[in-house]
Amino acid sequence: MNWELYKVLAVLAAYVLGSIPTSVWFGKIFYNIDLRDHGSGNAGATNALRVFGNRAGAIILVLDALKGFAAVYLSRFFPEASFTSANNVVIYQLILGSMALLGHVFPLFAGFRGGKGIATLVGIVIALFPQAVLVCLVVFLIAFLPTRYVSLGSMSAAIAFPIVVIFVLQSELTAEIIFSIAVAIFVPLTHHKNIKRLLKGQENKLQFRKKGIADEIKNPIG
Repeated sequence: MNWELYKVLAVLAAYVLGSIPTSVWFGKIFYNIDLRDHGSGNAGATNALRVFGNRAGAIILVLDALKGFAAVYLSRFFPEASFTSANNVVIYQLILGSMALLGHVFPLFAGFRGGKGIATLVGIVIALFPQAVLVCLVVFLIAFLPTRYVSLGSMSAAIAFPIVVIFVLQSELTAEIIFSIAVAIFVPLTHHKNIKRLLKGQENKLQFRKKGIADEIKNPIG
């Protein structure tokens, strides 16, 4: 069996999986609106919470995370013998996860206008670095709870991630170390507009509420 061909197809499948625009489709199906035209204009879980409310936002958050987790899980369909080493297994898993992340940020099914990829990235980290999740979550909450800035919490957790991988988990795999550092660079880069708003004191705080902006649009008062 030509495992190499199937591996290439799995990489493409990971991108397609990441390209499923959960929040965009949700808005069009249930509210007849494009999420990207409301709130922050982002197709991510945070804006979904703001526009659709707590319950829908939480569902979208979980589904977006599952995209990253499922993409990494595709590696389980290949026997260990099809890889030359354990390190190559990890590299392949990172490629799968990265393709899902790419699909979320540049979705094939939504005009290549997606979210920042934080929820999908969380799914990837859960699949590959489960021990790091708790530490990064604590860092996120320390930054988020006093401020209500999701962007600040996300960037703080991302910057802490390579520190956890290198010094706490003491990973010796070069691929894991490079990936963790890439995450610490990637997340702030995708949040450059948020950084500008934070510096100006204009960043939107996340307010938890049962109903979101979309409910007001769907059922306007008066």
